[in-house]
Amino acid sequence: MTHWPVHARIDGPIVMIGFGSIGKGTLPLIERHFTYDKARFVVIDPEDKDRKLLDERGIRFVHQAVTKDNYRQLLTPLLTEGDGQGFCVNLSVDTSSLDIMQLCNEIGALYIDTVNEPWAGFYFDSSLGPEARSNYTLRETTLAAKRARPAGSTTAVSCCGANPGMVSWFVKQALLNVAADLGLTFAEPKTRDEWARLAMQAGVKGIHIAERDTQRAKAPKPMEVFVNTWSVEGFLSEGMQPAELGWGTHETWMPSNARTHAAGCGAAIYLLQPGANTRVRSWTPTPKAQYGFLVTHNESISIADYFTARNGGNVVYRPTCHYAYHPCNDAVLSLHEVFGQAGKQQDDFYILDEHDIVDGIDELGVLLYGHKKNAYWYGSQLSIDETREIAPYQNATGLQVTSAVLAGMVWALENSKAGIVEADEMDFRRCLEVQRPYLGPVIGTYTDWTPLTDRPGLFPEDIDASDPWQFRNVLVG
Repeated sequence: MTHWPVHARIDGPIVMIGFGSIGKGTLPLIERHFTYDKARFVVIDPEDKDRKLLDERGIRFVHQAVTKDNYRQLLTPLLTEGDGQGFCVNLSVDTSSLDIMQLCNEIGALYIDTVNEPWAGFYFDSSLGPEARSNYTLRETTLAAKRARPAGSTTAVSCCGANPGMVSWFVKQALLNVAADLGLTFAEPKTRDEWARLAMQAGVKGIHIAERDTQRAKAPKPMEVFVNTWSVEGFLSEGMQPAELGWGTHETWMPSNARTHAAGCGAAIYLLQPGANTRVRSWTPTPKAQYGFLVTHNESISIADYFTARNGGNVVYRPTCHYAYHPCNDAVLSLHEVFGQAGKQQDDFYILDEHDIVDGIDELGVLLYGHKKNAYWYGSQLSIDETREIAPYQNATGLQVTSAVLAGMVWALENSKAGIVEADEMDFRRCLEVQRPYLGPVIGTYTDWTPLTDRPGLFPEDIDASDPWQFRNVLVG
């Protein structure tokens, strides 16, 4: 594409928090798709290794960390300088999403992030129990703030990257495809209850956020270096949280180390073990059957919550939902090092950029399973080769995230008084319309694979042969 559409005008300052792999990748998309005053674009980051990209553009750089002690004093003048409505684009780790989005509401600035992030120290605070460190708890705190806001408050888009974010839009499109292929009679849903009822009518028992990253580095991974295709800090943080999953109404068995939550929406459970050390059986089109890591993610909870159907106060339907992530091979080796040393992190981190990768794709989609056509995967098969052609400063994994940030920003500008929203509540058609040019092939395909397929039967297993799609069969013992 030689002429990129300008989607909207940002008439106030833009403040980007964080200039790591996602911040760098988001920068050219903002340049392409928005009209704005470059003199009012500010980037904040405690690291300055890539500031040359900003200096050559004349974009102001603040070499500083955003902390619990300074965020109000630092961000307020930057977001309120001059006329127009400011936009805070939070792409950093260790910055409280909730505190910053609340500040933005106070000063009338728009807000977006890719993850519900706490202040530094939260993820590895041994004084907190697993439940207190869960994404469920983080999300419930944000939902309480959402409910407390008056109608018409300034839009804050919570958790809008590839996943969480884009995959919630994929779920809706995939469900419409499955329902149509099943020959169901239905009108396109307009409310969350109608979406839940359609999923129930279609017989969807659960949803895997099923991803396989096949991007290969030119150089082998060194020992004692964590290599990844996106934020190492972000992956380690979420990977050391308890494994969490939306818990479906079809489930008849629960792991012995699973726990429920006493308060909140009740849509999820957690396991007393880290997500990045919890394996599940899943499927994506390229490798077919695979092991994935059940890493906690906001969408595992938000999707299950969004697609919950109730009769009165009783839950009558909810899908099981969780991440099933096979990262790039170097990241798998890196995780083996971490857990082989009882969770000790490497001293050195490295993110593979577009120059380090020889080939591969990030195959990221949603697997809707348990219906009469068994299972349906719908998602993006973005390659590093196509990524190099269409957007600078990022690999395929990054572009799936940054293009979702772009879509979320466009939606926020078009819906500036929506309060706190999750991706599940946004217009999935509009968001995918904006994002689609950056996703490579987007396909939908059925499979007859189940978690019981091709088991050799060499050892006794505690499985449920009556229903292949029980979590009992998905979880790797």
